[in-house]
Amino acid sequence: MIVRIMGEGQVRLDEGRLAELNELDDELLAETRAGDEEGFRRTLGALLDAVRRLGVPLPDDSLEPSGLILPSPDATLSEVREMLTDNGLLPG
Repeated sequence: MIVRIMGEGQVRLDEGRLAELNELDDELLAETRAGDEEGFRRTLGALLDAVRRLGVPLPDDSLEPSGLILPSPDATLSEVREMLTDNGLLPG
């Protein structure tokens, strides 16, 4: 699976690693819904670190279809909430 971190690039990630990332993704979604800024920052950092650690970076000039797009490390909770709302993952 190809994962894009906005503002950083893409990594190829073995499908077997998705369970670990899904747990962090679910936690991030719950913190976003709850407006938990501290939890959001912590979990976003952990999720991005896990993707970087477990994935293999693609060359900068490579542009593959991404199966998962993650926010940039400096994204705010309100920006992520807006992205999730626009994509139908959170109620408007």
